[in-house]
Amino acid sequence: MGPAGLSAVASEPAGGGMSQGPPGAGRLNDLPDHSPRVRSAVAELRRRAEAEPGQRWPQPLSDSFLVRFLRARDFHMDQAWRLLKNYQKWRIECPEISADLRPSSVLGLLLAGYHGVLKSRDPHGSKVLIYRIGQWDPQLFTAYDVFRVSLITSELIVKETETQRNGVKVIFDLQGWKFAHAFQISPAVAKKIAAVLTDSFPLKVRGIHLINEPLFFHPVFALIKPFLTEKIKERVYMHGNNYMQTLTEHFPVSILPQEYGGEEVSFEELAKEWTDFIVASADYLQSISLFAHE
Repeated sequence: MGPAGLSAVASEPAGGGMSQGPPGAGRLNDLPDHSPRVRSAVAELRRRAEAEPGQRWPQPLSDSFLVRFLRARDFHMDQAWRLLKNYQKWRIECPEISADLRPSSVLGLLLAGYHGVLKSRDPHGSKVLIYRIGQWDPQLFTAYDVFRVSLITSELIVKETETQRNGVKVIFDLQGWKFAHAFQISPAVAKKIAAVLTDSFPLKVRGIHLINEPLFFHPVFALIKPFLTEKIKERVYMHGNNYMQTLTEHFPVSILPQEYGGEEVSFEELAKEWTDFIVASADYLQSISLFAHE
């Protein structure tokens, strides 16, 4: 599915079924960070993290960092704890993606208009991301560079309470997908994509929408599919070339860019806005880069 942002659409519990949080978990998710019940859960997660022998955490164990893992798992403590450990493990095991999150490493991709984020959320409160594979030149950027764009966006949007609660939906425009892109997706890369999609990043995946996908994209998706949970598989939609009608069954035209049959500004403008935001966040991204903690 192109690593193009699959890290952005992370993480549901590995079982694939609905995770049962504690009684009233839904209400817990709606409570503000400073609520006593939320703070109590955060304190327990921090206690577990601090008691873990020999563990070095990539970020300070602040309330705002820990609460995202709890919300991603509807305050089910054991699942949130597993997700936190998996996040740390994944980042350490994939330095080629996650060691350096400074925007300068992927600026060329961003300036090419590869990635944008819609200004408005969908009616369910999900953040909506778009990736245009045709803007990825595989001679200039590796699959790991492309993946890093997704991780950068994920790390920025996961700070938003609304996104923690309502997750993300992603549209991949595969117009321009070539064999050169496919060759970048080795089994090792596919496995890393799948790891993030299953239980390694604190964002809820609400939908993965593929448009303009060519026939020879399907073997690449077949590489990734076995690693995915049933829940994620059910949230993948393949719209093909005649996507205008089916896409608007999932996203109102009021939030989509003009190129995709919508009434918002052009994708080019959205991409520029998001690129500017990423560049403005350079100091934060450097602070959470793994090399900053060595």
